[in-house]
Amino acid sequence: MGLPRISPARYQRLTLIALVLLAIIIVTGAAVRLTGSGLGCNDWPNCEPGTFVGAANNHQLIEQVNRLFTGLMAVAIMAALAGSLLRAPRRRDLTRLSLSLVGGFLLQAVVGGIVVKSHLHPFAVMWHFLLSAIVLVASLVLHQRAGEVDGGSYLVIVATRVRRLVLAASAVGIAAVVSGTVVTGTGPHSGAYKNDPVRRFSFALISVARVHSLLVLALIGLLLWLFRTIGKTPDWAVLEDRLSMTLLAVFVQGGIGYVQYLTKLPAAIVAAHIAGATTVVITLTRLVLATRTSVVHAGGATPSRVWPVAQPSVG
Repeated sequence: MGLPRISPARYQRLTLIALVLLAIIIVTGAAVRLTGSGLGCNDWPNCEPGTFVGAANNHQLIEQVNRLFTGLMAVAIMAALAGSLLRAPRRRDLTRLSLSLVGGFLLQAVVGGIVVKSHLHPFAVMWHFLLSAIVLVASLVLHQRAGEVDGGSYLVIVATRVRRLVLAASAVGIAAVVSGTVVTGTGPHSGAYKNDPVRRFSFALISVARVHSLLVLALIGLLLWLFRTIGKTPDWAVLEDRLSMTLLAVFVQGGIGYVQYLTKLPAAIVAAHIAGATTVVITLTRLVLATRTSVVHAGGATPSRVWPVAQPSVG
């Protein structure tokens, strides 16, 4: 008797679980830093040398909850990989994307250890967040592809200038997220436990904050330009919903950013800003994915550009 097979619909539900947990882990990781629990556990993967689970104080409990979600995320990622192998029909592109989640998780585990061993060096903490965002993007791509009809290639379904604007907005969005981590690494919330001294970036906080805010304003400008460009064109029906959600997310995120700066970076507002950054990453990724579709959905149209992907294999 062979292994049980799962349907494409069930597999897509598996990928959604992984996606949700990946988004949650970003927020719980922020909670660890903002509550000063970054060194609540002094070892990795044990909480303390010789002790896997520590609960001596609230800081250790917060760190342990974060590690619990990390464990759940690991299970969900492995389920996504196993599901890609059991899916009927099997597709190589889904298996490769699932493997990328596994690779990202393992790399995150290494970086997490470096964060602890380096006593929360801001560069290590910065990459801990950025890697989470990269794996989140990969999970979004996996989830969307899992819901599409099997096809060997993808075609762009919007005008070339629209596609370029979307990609430009995404590039600026990436720069804004990266600059935001620099602001975080320069600011007061190091994540240190018991006020342990932790190195911060030596930049002037007001300078890096200005660079970050200018990039966010540039992102808003590009999205508004895109909004105007697609008005009264066929591309409006393709991008309207996802573009509107992206604009809303960026506007709210920008507002939270100014509030946190004017109120001297209170932890609760900073946490909302990190959740907002995660939302912006999600909405921008979904906007990019909306500009292309499987060739089998093209209705016979002649594609101007086709993206080859792995051919599906059955077995």
